[in-house]
Amino acid sequence: MGGFFGVASKNDCVFDLFFGTDYHSHLGTRRAGMAVYDPEDGFAKAIHKIENSPFRTKFDKEANSMHGIYGIGSISDFEPQPIMVHSHHGTFAVTTVGKINNVDYLESEILKNNSHFFVMSNGNINPTELVAALINQKDNFIDGIRYALEVIDGSLSLLALTERGIYAARDKMGRTPISVGKKEGAYCASFESCAYANLGFQPVRELRPGEIAVLQPDSFRSLYVPDQEKMKICTFLWIYYGYPSSSYEGISVEKMRYRCGELLAKRDHIKPDIVVGVPDSGTAHAIGYSNAAGIPFSRPLIKYTPTWPRSFMPTMQQNRDLIAKMKLIAVPDLIKGKSMVVIDDSIVRGTQLRETAEFLFESGATEVHVRPACPPIMFGCKYLNFSRSKSEMELIARRVIVELEGTDKVSDEVLREYCDPDSERYQKMTDAICKKLNFTTLRYHRLDDMVAAVGIDPDKLCTYCWNGEE
Repeated sequence: MGGFFGVASKNDCVFDLFFGTDYHSHLGTRRAGMAVYDPEDGFAKAIHKIENSPFRTKFDKEANSMHGIYGIGSISDFEPQPIMVHSHHGTFAVTTVGKINNVDYLESEILKNNSHFFVMSNGNINPTELVAALINQKDNFIDGIRYALEVIDGSLSLLALTERGIYAARDKMGRTPISVGKKEGAYCASFESCAYANLGFQPVRELRPGEIAVLQPDSFRSLYVPDQEKMKICTFLWIYYGYPSSSYEGISVEKMRYRCGELLAKRDHIKPDIVVGVPDSGTAHAIGYSNAAGIPFSRPLIKYTPTWPRSFMPTMQQNRDLIAKMKLIAVPDLIKGKSMVVIDDSIVRGTQLRETAEFLFESGATEVHVRPACPPIMFGCKYLNFSRSKSEMELIARRVIVELEGTDKVSDEVLREYCDPDSERYQKMTDAICKKLNFTTLRYHRLDDMVAAVGIDPDKLCTYCWNGEE
């Protein structure tokens, strides 16, 4: 995943850029960067690894040395960005959020024009550099951005820093958001709407799918909007990735999670002693469940935040699981002898939630009823870089389906049955996952209830990872 922030200001923008970018730290784990433009000194850029240090400490020097009236910043899970480019469009910096599925095809098309790429140490093209190369295929900068949005299979939202201002372009299907804010003498563009609130900006509006706009200190102008607007914004942003104080399409993340929990409770008939949310993203869902069910909300699992930010996670799965477990500290007096509903945002591989349940049983829990806030994840995401998983067999739901069917060649028709919460196959899959992960009971959120919790037109929501529908 990743996030970005951009500022156009009459005065120096670096203070706003530094903190606005930092407010996206929950969206990325590996790299961060800032680029600025000053009319007298030109462009400057800095990129640092943030694997074991938060953004603020790594960019403390730049916060005091960089200066400019325009700036963009990035938090990324993977590739270093922003990147700086000098082309027939002039010098510009660009940062992106998205996923490019047709990299090989686009690379070959660009190389036909005798272009070249600087590769990363692992030999792969930096996707943001590929986006810059696509922009450079056209004579006009805006046409170049439109071209990049159109030819990429997957998704793309971007910010581009130029001498003329900050250009913002939202994915053509609106899969990720861009929110614009305004204060006296400045405009900003941000992935998370909450990132600019404490900086004095007031919300203007979100860009529409496929829209391209330019931000300058005293203006925000839309330059292009597609004639036919389609939207498929990622529903998982509300469930997990979005920061609680943000909103997308006018829908509050925190409020959606309360509604999500309420609808979970309304279909449940158990009466445990307490409701528990796995911190952090499971907490709001659990509060909604608790309020609707009339069962006390409790915090027997506390996330240790002072030195365990999300920003560092070892790449080896064995160490990842150990670190995830170490982040949670039990409160034994709130666990011993208790039956509980445990709500997490989702079950992906299942490893961490299985260990959480075992941890609770070892601490004296009598029953652990698990209620994920979304349906079983059945398909790897085609549109956003949520992870670098290479196979859908890493998903516990798919592994269990293979075991139940006795073959890894499961037809689309059979998979659709497993996606249907009213089918016999779905119930068998759920029971098998429950047994494998050692829960007392397991009941997933229904897709129709989860979509209802968002509260916008279902046709505008991407639910591909749950039902395979594009």
